[in-house]
Amino acid sequence: MLLLSITPTCPSSTIIIKNIFLYFLFILTLSFYCNQSYGQGKTLIYKYKSAKGVLSFSDTQPLNTSYEQVRVNCYACQLNSPISWHKTTLYLTQYSNDINRAAALYKVEPAFIRAIIHAESHFDVKAISKQGAQGLMQLMPKTAQMLGVKNPFIAKQNINGGVKHLAYLLNTYQGNNSLVAAAYNAGEGAVKKYSGIPPFKETKVYVERVGILYQRYLKTL
Repeated sequence: MLLLSITPTCPSSTIIIKNIFLYFLFILTLSFYCNQSYGQGKTLIYKYKSAKGVLSFSDTQPLNTSYEQVRVNCYACQLNSPISWHKTTLYLTQYSNDINRAAALYKVEPAFIRAIIHAESHFDVKAISKQGAQGLMQLMPKTAQMLGVKNPFIAKQNINGGVKHLAYLLNTYQGNNSLVAAAYNAGEGAVKKYSGIPPFKETKVYVERVGILYQRYLKTL
């Protein structure tokens, strides 16, 4: 049995969870209550151990203790993001072996892979979205399972599964990167329903930003 002490500041209370399954419920609940602050650019919660050794989560940076940052939303999906996507730092060397290996295996451009990872998780291997997507390429648990990913927080597995999915989408949409990005964000069903990029604001900005990042990575790599 794992005891979790959760101390969000948005609902100012402490929640004790005695079932590890409820951790994911916490992620969803915290995202709901803190939606306003996340929309203003606050996209992290902090995981740490309390003085009594209890695993704890908070949206306020802990003091005088070690902690890990856990992202809870799509990096490139914030509508009012203050980031300049034409100038933001690129990640040109991170996970190069895993990315290049998967790119060669599934015939997907490394620049496009890096653009998707950048947009999804900002190259945070431990990222968890408010919907439950995990790891560098933000794979949903069922999708990860179908792609043969046993541990989505292991970079090699996550990248291999994510690129395998990208290859499938690229084949489905005949190499149209915009439709691939839209489907990766909103799902194939939404793309089919709207016969193109869905009219969701989040998806539109996501597709635009992936396109910007892709062109920048393509010119730099």
